[in-house]
Amino acid sequence: MKFIDYAKIYVKAGDGGRGCMSFRREKHVPRGGPNGGDGGRGGNIIFRAAKELNTLLDQRYLREYRAERGEHGKGSNKHGRDGIDMVIPVPVGTLIKDADSGQIIADLDHDGAELIAARSGRGGLGNSHFATSTRQAPRFAQPGEPGEEKWLELELKLLADVGLVGLPNAGKSTLVSVISAARPKIADYPFTTLVPNLGVVKMEDLSSFVVADIPGIIEGAHTGTGLGVQFLRHIERTAVLLHLVDISDTVTTDPVEDFEKITRELVLYSADLAGKPVAVAGTKLDIVQVGERLRRLSEYCKEKKLDFFPVSAVTGEGMRELVIYLAGRVEERRK
Repeated sequence: MKFIDYAKIYVKAGDGGRGCMSFRREKHVPRGGPNGGDGGRGGNIIFRAAKELNTLLDQRYLREYRAERGEHGKGSNKHGRDGIDMVIPVPVGTLIKDADSGQIIADLDHDGAELIAARSGRGGLGNSHFATSTRQAPRFAQPGEPGEEKWLELELKLLADVGLVGLPNAGKSTLVSVISAARPKIADYPFTTLVPNLGVVKMEDLSSFVVADIPGIIEGAHTGTGLGVQFLRHIERTAVLLHLVDISDTVTTDPVEDFEKITRELVLYSADLAGKPVAVAGTKLDIVQVGERLRRLSEYCKEKKLDFFPVSAVTGEGMRELVIYLAGRVEERRK
């Protein structure tokens, strides 16, 4: 399924039905009074978070939603039927904003969370409501009220405990595939991952947690360079960030510079990210020979008091210690 995490849609709640103007027309009932029924209310537009969904694909291609209008009132004091509410299922973690003001209306952050995004119009009153001692035959009724209409922006932010960040080809997808049952696309060229990958990590005697591989972050990402800000939003909900740095001898760049480059992008995107717990994993330990990059990054993390884990997804070296550490940090944040 195609991963879509943003959509702009138009919603229109149902209009209320008209009230009825009617008079009794019965045999042996002279001067029959007004008996116009009320119109029914329209249907609301309701968003409901559903854990079965993980993309805004439906909203990307169906951009207009209109709820049913209320039925008009009838004679003999018969009220019109209410319009049926339109329920739009969206993934858990969907943020709903007003498209004009940018104001956040709701954050559907758990399964079953609901929002009435557009309220229906009230049905009009029939002429039976307006009869008085001095006005016994009112020849008017209320029209139904219009339902709310607006443009909305839907933004999906993944709900993950651990966010994996790092330069392209740092080994994020490989790590996810080793510690969870997820099977992302893996290759030896940059930008293999074009959408976030989620995996559930389970180990005996440890609480399970969700890890997300966040793709496309390079220098200038906060301004839209590369895959840009379209995936940076998914880091905001994570409890812990695991920064992956390639420490193999095949890379010629400075590992500390690689780390700081991505860290700057996160802070420039959102100052809140600067306060998240961060650990560092030196990846591709199995092809370290000289070890200069490993030494350089290890000393830097020690100086900055960052937890550092040299790991190899191929041999499994250091992986258990890393998973135990992440499970512990996630448990701390949950408490």
